Amino acid sequence: MYDTIIIGSGPAGLTATTYASRAKLKTLVVAGAKWGGQLMLTTEVENFPGFKEGILGPDLMDNMWKQAKRFGAETIFEDATAVDFSSKPFKVTAGNKVYEGKTVIIATGASAKWLGLESEKRLRGRGVSVCATCDAAFFKDKKVAVVGGGDTAIEEALALSKFAREVKVIHRRDKLRASKILQERAFNDPKIEFIWNSTVQEILGKDRVEGVRLRKVDSNKEFELACDAVFIAIGWKPETEIFKGQIELDQAGYVVAKDTTKTNVEGVFVAGDAQDYRYRQAITAAGAGCMAALDAEKYLEA
Repeated sequence: MYDTIIIGSGPAGLTATTYASRAKLKTLVVAGAKWGGQLMLTTEVENFPGFKEGILGPDLMDNMWKQAKRFGAETIFEDATAVDFSSKPFKVTAGNKVYEGKTVIIATGASAKWLGLESEKRLRGRGVSVCATCDAAFFKDKKVAVVGGGDTAIEEALALSKFAREVKVIHRRDKLRASKILQERAFNDPKIEFIWNSTVQEILGKDRVEGVRLRKVDSNKEFELACDAVFIAIGWKPETEIFKGQIELDQAGYVVAKDTTKTNVEGVFVAGDAQDYRYRQAITAAGAGCMAALDAEKYLEA
């Protein structure tokens, strides 16, 4: 029997682990077969407080991991495959075992939707990104491309236009799905241009992004566009499949939080990108992990 079971091992999960185990709660971390979250796929992180020269994403997570382990939390490197929140103690299935906890902190995060290209995977962190807030400053006075036509894509384009020399928005249709106010801002931004009715066939470059090969939807004609970075902005998918029917999720699958970290099930809390579809930053996820652990501690005391 654990005081708290933390599902996930990104910034939210590991910060929650540090706070929970340091508060002398008997803590189990279901870290997943691939621990560390999205930062394990990034290179330089320059906006996380405390690292004036920046830090590599995997190094930052390694630091968080070592700090979290100091206070005695148990860890299993298995994916959680099922939960039962219908009665207490709560049950979490991972591997071939069922673990019981008085509280659960959901920190399973979200994953970006990718195009599914081999070149996209090979050049991640070498000009291929899914986060303008994280990486825009690396492409000051460069040419960049954004793939997508919804709110996410236009927000990325507007963020990039503050740094880049040119921003090309590549969209497979002839009109945007983004909100009208965002469309107006983008259309009025002299740095942003649109390439309509086009899909990405390949991201070009050996060691870094050098361009994209596009195909016109209506004519199948292919052409190349030179650029220094490609930002994929076709949406995000919260990793919450196992919680369907157990707690309240919104239409997009994000956990609905009440009073910051509480879910509709007493004793089950949420932190990070499994709930946060707006900010999606390591520092906000870490802050939410802290709050979830403190809320779990207060719940147990009560």
